[in-house]
Amino acid sequence: MLNEDKLKLMTSIAMFEKREGKAVFPASCYFKSDYISSRMLRSFFYYSFCYLLCLLIWILYSMDWLLNASNLDEVIGMAVRAFLLYAGGLAAYLAVTFFVYRKRYEYARRGMKVYVAKLKRLEKRYEFQSRSKELTKEGIRHDDVSRT
Repeated sequence: MLNEDKLKLMTSIAMFEKREGKAVFPASCYFKSDYISSRMLRSFFYYSFCYLLCLLIWILYSMDWLLNASNLDEVIGMAVRAFLLYAGGLAAYLAVTFFVYRKRYEYARRGMKVYVAKLKRLEKRYEFQSRSKELTKEGIRHDDVSRT
């Protein structure tokens, strides 16, 4: 016989896994600091790679001017400005990354609490059902013994 409460609870758990699973479950495998630092490290490499690609494109575009520049101080000044632009952009990007992934981890943590609470409630329903079945089986055995 189907228990309507258990069925609703199992459906709710399945829907949670389908909707929130990709956002919640990966973050639950880490501590907060590990999760955020791994995402920041990944962002550092992505930003550096993209910056170097953009710098390479700009250098190729400005190759004529760079080769004709007879003043080495101008080239060094541009390199310093490029590094300062990189450092400033990297700091801003990592700050945004930190705040975004901190919020995502907190959201995932709250979601996991809800998920675990639903699983515990389902487990209690199964325990109650198995306990009641055992009691009825024992009651049937005692009734058989008393009849003889």
